[in-house]
Amino acid sequence: MQRTLCGLPAYHGKIEGRTDMGKYILKRILIAIPVLIGITIIDYAIMCLAGSPLAMLQGPRVSEGALEAKRIALGLDQPFYMQYFVWLGQLLCGNMGYSVKSYQPVAAMIGSHLGPTLLLMGVSLLISLLIAAPAGIYSAVHQYSKGDYTVVTLSFLGSSVPGFFLSLLLIYLFTVKLGLLPSSGMITLGTDGGFLDVAKHMVMPVIVLAASMAGSNIRYIRSAVLEILQQDYLRTARAKGIGRFRVIYKHALRNALIPIVTVIGMQIPMLFGGAIIIEQVFSWPGLGLMTMSAISNRDYPVIMGVCLLSAVVVLLGNLVTDILYALVDPTIQLQ
Repeated sequence: MQRTLCGLPAYHGKIEGRTDMGKYILKRILIAIPVLIGITIIDYAIMCLAGSPLAMLQGPRVSEGALEAKRIALGLDQPFYMQYFVWLGQLLCGNMGYSVKSYQPVAAMIGSHLGPTLLLMGVSLLISLLIAAPAGIYSAVHQYSKGDYTVVTLSFLGSSVPGFFLSLLLIYLFTVKLGLLPSSGMITLGTDGGFLDVAKHMVMPVIVLAASMAGSNIRYIRSAVLEILQQDYLRTARAKGIGRFRVIYKHALRNALIPIVTVIGMQIPMLFGGAIIIEQVFSWPGLGLMTMSAISNRDYPVIMGVCLLSAVVVLLGNLVTDILYALVDPTIQLQ
């Protein structure tokens, strides 16, 4: 067993670091609990102010007695705070409620729509990073060159074009004019789907989401790498004759990962929200399409379930980002 000069095991620091990491994660989870409760209170209050879901049932064929019975059955005759505590009590028991529109369990609805959303988000995020990382590094290394101006211009174009406009443009080009790609759904109706069929349906929504994220990531990566390249230790490394590739990709890029990780961690919840519009345009059977339908029908339980899931995604994204800080830079102390 290797020992230090003080006689302590060499891996003592690693064990202590793991303990600090565990304490930090536990602390963040405990802090997240009141934050989640506060978010649910605000969401529930906003929904109650927006109107009652029974307004969607009113009509000449529905009597006032039937509406009143429905109001009592849903608990809408109780004050706001009582409705919230009833919902919170059911949530703590593992029950997210039932849809007012379809009478299905909210947890089952979210579970059935979560997979397509995660697939779309994951592929879009991966492709955006595969585009942004080499493009941002190239732009920083070749600063003020024609290639740099081209990359920066395309990045601004990708991040500034509205997603719905780019979606409609792609549908007009690849579906209406060329007839190459399907414009809606996840699989072709009347078929069992398959990898190639799903991939064809994913092409356009992935392009829209990846273009927006890649445009922003290229600028952040370029700025981070440019700042690191101006540091004294990199100039010293180049003066010692270390190869250009090793200086950039081993020393500069590793130290530039801190701001890059921050941006990526912030984009996970942004991607979760941005996918709602894209899923609506392309009729992708994910959480976005379900959320828009729930909002139109004022389906309170479904909306609350999606809001709770969104809040958890944001908090988990921040926690994962902080953990990645320690992995990228061991000198960071998590306390």
